[in-house]
Amino acid sequence: MNWRVQFAPEALDQLQSIEKRIANAGAPMTAERYVNSIVDFCMKLQTFPARGVARDDLLPGLRVTHFRKRTIIAYTMEKEVVSIVGIFYGGQDYEAALTLDEDQ
Repeated sequence: MNWRVQFAPEALDQLQSIEKRIANAGAPMTAERYVNSIVDFCMKLQTFPARGVARDDLLPGLRVTHFRKRTIIAYTMEKEVVSIVGIFYGGQDYEAALTLDEDQ
C-alpha cells in the first residue's frame, strides 16, 4: 500500500529556513541539494511510513525519524496520509516546539 505524503505549511517554512541557513554559510548549491534530499527522504515514507519512532508522549500519533544525523523529521500517519508536521535541523529542540504547537 502506498501512502500519500503531504507537508504542513510549517514544515515547508522550516525547509526554506534550512536552505537559507546553509546557503548563508556560503554553500548555496549544497543547501539546495540537502533540502531536495530531505524532501526525497520524506517522499519515501509512502512505502514504509512506520519506520520512525513513535512519540505519542508529544502528540498523539506522532512519529520521528532522523535524516543524515542533523535533521529530525516529525510526522503523523492517518487514513493512508503521511503528514510531515515538522523538520528540525541542527539540534533544534523539536520536543519543545511540538509541545508548544499542541498547547496553542
